[in-house]
Amino acid sequence: MPGYQESTEQTRHPLVLIPACNEVGRIEAVLDGLHALPRELEIVVVDDGSTDDTLACARAHGATVLRHPFNLGYGAALQTGYQYARRHGYQQLIQMDGDGQHDPESVQTLLEALDEGADLVVGSRFQVPGLAPPTTLLRRLGSRLFALIVTVWTGVRVTDPTSGFQGLSKQVIDEVAQEGFPEDYPDADVLIRLTRSGLKLVEVPVKMHPRVGGVSMHRGTRAAFYAYKMFMSLALLKVRRSSPYRTAS
Repeated sequence: MPGYQESTEQTRHPLVLIPACNEVGRIEAVLDGLHALPRELEIVVVDDGSTDDTLACARAHGATVLRHPFNLGYGAALQTGYQYARRHGYQQLIQMDGDGQHDPESVQTLLEALDEGADLVVGSRFQVPGLAPPTTLLRRLGSRLFALIVTVWTGVRVTDPTSGFQGLSKQVIDEVAQEGFPEDYPDADVLIRLTRSGLKLVEVPVKMHPRVGGVSMHRGTRAAFYAYKMFMSLALLKVRRSSPYRTAS
């Protein structure tokens, strides 16, 4: 992303990356919960073209805000954050949603796994019975199918491959901070690709809450498109190659 300067100074504190679009009334509690944690964190919110006061609310609650002038999609918002993290020398990154579904207290669990040597940590709502908020039967079946695929391909038991609550080491940040990263729904295909690169994947239990307001990116026909896109991406994994014309700036 243009406008960022490469930092030669290593940042001590982990970075929390929050993609957000129209999350006023929800993101405030997320940010306050992060500030209440005992471990010092740096927080970046990527405002993905919000039409409400998400930007002002995030700044008022202590976050650095990177803004897209219009909505580019979840994956693009993550990519903006990854580029920022790479250029500023962060060693650990936690990504989470700004709608309140991801419990800030579980950030501690993800960081502990990174501290213990994991490269990519997936926060699972399904690993411990009773932690998962209610969801539709179709989404549960889809999640289980992709969980089976990821488990078979990686050799690591994964129960929640669609979880956006993740921890990334510097090695993973370097891998994903490139323009070939999916612009819409980076999930199972990214987990498999990173594991095939020799990076250590682990899954840990986290607490998640039901969505309160806002709009799910997997709503309606988008869920069908997500499934189609993911199956196509997985089918082409073995033959996909990085383009020499799409490299990180």
